[in-house]
Amino acid sequence: MADVKLERKETLSRQEAAQWLSVLSKAFARGGDVTLPLGAGTVELRLPERVRAEFEVEVTGDEVEIELEFTWSTAGSRDGDEPSVHDAASSAE
Repeated sequence: MADVKLERKETLSRQEAAQWLSVLSKAFARGGDVTLPLGAGTVELRLPERVRAEFEVEVTGDEVEIELEFTWSTAGSRDGDEPSVHDAASSAE
């Protein structure tokens, strides 16, 4: 079982999807500590220099599914480098 798992499903316009991918792309380009939007909150991560990537395209009937997955280890990184989650309610406090 995962120590932390966040999952969000929503319908986006093409522009919204492009904006979300742009934020993720800039975070990977910059590296280090990054804050990514997740619904009304954010998730903070430390991005390493190298990650494992998986890309999958599946077409079933009239539905297309694209999955993009990045994986890396936090072992060997400094203490406190695990994902941190903030929601809008806790950010307002």
